[in-house]
Amino acid sequence: MPLDWSSGALAEGLRCYGDGEYFLAHEHWESVWLQCEEPEKTFLQALIQITAAFHHLQKKNLKGTASLLRAALRRLDAFPANYAGIEVEAVRESVRAWLQLLDCGEPAPGMPVPRIR
Repeated sequence: MPLDWSSGALAEGLRCYGDGEYFLAHEHWESVWLQCEEPEKTFLQALIQITAAFHHLQKKNLKGTASLLRAALRRLDAFPANYAGIEVEAVRESVRAWLQLLDCGEPAPGMPVPRIR
């Protein structure tokens, strides 16, 4: 099943993610993830883990944030630079930057979340 980010639950999840509504983005994407097969299932799971990570960050759970970002990165590492309409390499680079900051302490206020596009 190809991932269509232009309408439906995936598009709504992107909107929520962009608005910082990470829990809602997670819910929208999970509804699609449940119906996916590989490799889209693993890919979408990585993006869901990123949304969950930033939900944890909103709750000041830095360990949970880092753990979920590491898990997402492991999944994303198997995908090419661009996959299913998403600039995967840009997402990976942003996740790595977040992990470096989290490993050194708390991230700087206003640091942008990975852009999923």
